[in-house]
Amino acid sequence: MNKLHNTEVFSASRWTSGNLFFPTRIEVSPERVLRIKPRLFGQTEESIKVASVQISTGMMWSNIRIDSAGGTNPILSHGHSKDDARRIREFIEELQAESRTAVYPETSSLS
Repeated sequence: MNKLHNTEVFSASRWTSGNLFFPTRIEVSPERVLRIKPRLFGQTEESIKVASVQISTGMMWSNIRIDSAGGTNPILSHGHSKDDARRIREFIEELQAESRTAVYPETSSLS
């Protein structure tokens, strides 16, 4: 996990299916969530604004489903540690809360 300018990056475990040589990365920032799947030549990227996050944990690894606010296909990723999956969800919720307070700041009562 890297933290740079309010952005965190999470990598799937190399021990899970499809991640041995090129593990999937999830990059969470205030603007979007980005799923990066490297390939031998290049990479595939999916970017969405988040509506909800669902995690499914197993014995060792977790699956993550991040639904889009715009109704597009969700981002699906597997092979993340339980701690990373929980941190992804918590970080997205923190960013959404910050965004709501920036849009709807608390007003002080006039007494």
